[in-house]
Order: sequence, then C-alpha cells, then structure tokens
Amino acid sequence: MQTQIRQKSPFIKGYEAIVGRNGPDQDMRMDFGHVLLTRGETWTSPPGSERAILLALGNVEFSWDSGGGAVAQRKDLFDENPTVLSLPERSAAKVTALSDEAELYVAATDNPRDFEPKLYLPEDCFGEERGKGTMKEASTRIVRTTFDDRNAGFSNLVVGEVVGSPGRWSSYPPHHHPQPEIYHYRFLPSQGFGLTAIGEAAYLLKDRDTILIRDGEDHPQVTAPGYAMWYLWIIRHLDGKRYGVPEFNPDHLWVGAKDAAIWELPSEREDATLKPQLPVTSAAPLLKGGAN
Repeated sequence: MQTQIRQKSPFIKGYEAIVGRNGPDQDMRMDFGHVLLTRGETWTSPPGSERAILLALGNVEFSWDSGGGAVAQRKDLFDENPTVLSLPERSAAKVTALSDEAELYVAATDNPRDFEPKLYLPEDCFGEERGKGTMKEASTRIVRTTFDDRNAGFSNLVVGEVVGSPGRWSSYPPHHHPQPEIYHYRFLPSQGFGLTAIGEAAYLLKDRDTILIRDGEDHPQVTAPGYAMWYLWIIRHLDGKRYGVPEFNPDHLWVGAKDAAIWELPSEREDATLKPQLPVTSAAPLLKGGAN
C-alpha cells in the first residue's frame, strides 16, 4: 500500500495510468491517469465507468456518444478555472487535440446510477480564496470545486483544484475524512517543491507527484517560498457516507479564528512591547524550543 507515487520520466503519449482500482491501491476505489496528445491526435474514453476528464493545458474538442460536443481551451493551470467532462458508465467520449500539445487528467470509478453527460465550464466552478483574513494570510489559497453534492449529487466523485501561494499552507487547518482522496501536483516554476504530512509521515513533493490519502489521515500541505503549487484533488464518495465537511484536528482549529493571537516577528508588531498570548492548550509544544 503506497502513499506517494513519483513521476520519474516525462508523461507518455496517450493515456498513462497512475492509480488503479484493481492493483495495490484498490482501497482508493478509483482509477487515475494522465492523457498527453499532440495536434490532431484523438483519445477515446470507453464506457464502463463513471469518469471525470479534466483539461489541464491546451485546446481540445470533446465529443460524446449522445451527440454532445464542445471545444475547450486552457492556457494556464494557475490562473484559469478548469473545464471538466463528467460521464456516466454507459457513455463513451473522444478528445481531439487542436493545439500542438494537450494534457488532461482522468478519474474513473464505479457508479450504477445513470445521469446525462455534462461538460462543466470554467464559469461553473465554485471558486474562493480560502483562509483569507486569518493566520496572517499564511494559509490563504485558491480553492476551485468543479462538482460535489451541491451540483452533482448523482456522481460518486468530487473534483476540484487548489492553488497554493508560494511559502503558504493549504488543506489547513489539518483535517481528515473517511473517503479516499487523490492529490496530484504541478509547480511553477516546475523545479519547485513542497511538503505534506499524511498522518504522521512527511513527504517531499515534486512536480507531477501523486499522493494517496486514506481514511482518517490528516493531510496539510505547504509549498516552498518562490514556488506556486497547483494540485488536483479527487474524492471518492462512499456508499452511505458521501463526502461533505471534513473533520478538523481540534488541536489546530484555533488558528482559523480571525482574532487568533499568533506570534509575530518584532518588526511586524504594531507595538513592539506587546507579546501575543497563545491559547494555553496550544502554547506548550511551541515553547519547548528547538533550532528552527
């Protein structure tokens, strides 16, 4: 059972599997992979699973077997909302590259419920700057949710993105949920890096890494100063236990209060003679010292 999957070589043309439902990661209950196309090439997504096909970069034409079709374009992961095609088990689809290169990500799972294919456009995305006005902006990030139970109660997937600002945290305060989740990362510039703690284990994150998050594991993220971090997140609803609100680690909930007293550098204080008072329950581990 693995937690981190490192992409050690460039993505291959066509579909490249990253996570599979039938291998060592079967507890994730999802397939996940990447599609790379060059101009004029077509990739076909066969029926048999519910799928979410997210356009990462490029200009493509989507078409699906009920007669639907549309052209979509995305120039930038960090500044533009995604276009995502959601498909039921019965539907096949094709994606044709209209630009020199196009990249897509594909998630698939089982779902016996039938629904109509739907193309979620950038303007359909629920976007917000989460964490704004708290923690001295140390965890302010962009969260984009393409679909969840608010607009796709028929789906077994939740699909969204996070853009983490250089040097800042995301997926914070630490939280967990019973539903399996996949994170997949890209950095700007691409040599960038970040860190995550999955449960009590830390992982160095690099461009195109994938992290698998399981039941009950907290999963805060941070990106290195100078580097923006984009990650795709996909949650698989559980039968009888659909994803809604995660459970936050109670030890760290206090930091989200707008009036939380958080230590500052002397040069940042309005009155250098004042020392912010930390909550008694949280101060002890911060006062034990340490080199860094």
